[in-house]
Amino acid sequence: MQNMLESTFFITGVSSGFGQALAQAALNAGHRVIGTVRQPEAARAFESHPSGRAHARVMDLTDPETVRQVVQEVEASIGPIDVLVNNAGYGHEGILEESPLEELRRQFDTNVFGAVAVIKACLPFMRTRRRGRILNITSMGGTITMPGISYYCGSKFALEGISDALAKEVSGLGIDVITVAPGSFRTEWAGRSMVRTPRSIDDYDALFDPVRARREAVSGHQLGDPAKAAQVMLQVATMAERPPTRLLLGSDAFDLVRENLQGRLRQMKDWESVTRSTDHTGD
Repeated sequence: MQNMLESTFFITGVSSGFGQALAQAALNAGHRVIGTVRQPEAARAFESHPSGRAHARVMDLTDPETVRQVVQEVEASIGPIDVLVNNAGYGHEGILEESPLEELRRQFDTNVFGAVAVIKACLPFMRTRRRGRILNITSMGGTITMPGISYYCGSKFALEGISDALAKEVSGLGIDVITVAPGSFRTEWAGRSMVRTPRSIDDYDALFDPVRARREAVSGHQLGDPAKAAQVMLQVATMAERPPTRLLLGSDAFDLVRENLQGRLRQMKDWESVTRSTDHTGD
């Protein structure tokens, strides 16, 4: 993919958070942005950008047919999508035993199935043109885990795995797939965007109540700067050379993921003989 003066971005969820920050950065850099939103008033607000290059589409991410129709209409009326950014999603907080299965389905419908639906809608066009770049916004929670966000971590682990396999499938077709895994940033993820399951089992109080209280207390005061993250994502999206397949954002993400991976390697080594003992010894 060449570093073009003007690229067309398709970004899901531009009303807040990383999607909003990246859309603004791309528009300010001279690119065209199609941003998806959930409400007509949000669409009007996005299209009021003075550049005239902001195009909004109201889209239900959990409706694959609507997603397909929106992408087809954009390709026909605006032009080829150069960069797809799967940003839309939300966090679910709750102890697994307390959290209804319906919340898990909803989490995966948005964070996983919705992202895959957009990828599947864009891929035929990118494949035909033999060019394109897909950025899937995951999380450090796609590698590490913390108590109380099992559904969210599960969805991000899934998107990480899907993205990694997809990158291998399309690597010879001129399409790059990058997972962008942020740490804690000053977005609404831990605030109004998070769905929280009410507490009901006191056996988990000592473990989880301090975790929930701290997460609520630091919301809006996290280490990460979304504007700086947007500039990095913009660079990765438009760089001429092949980008990384995985990119961590934030010092906390780097430190926590590194510690987690080093711990996994140590445990693998400790149990290596047991692991190898299950090989078949005969012909």
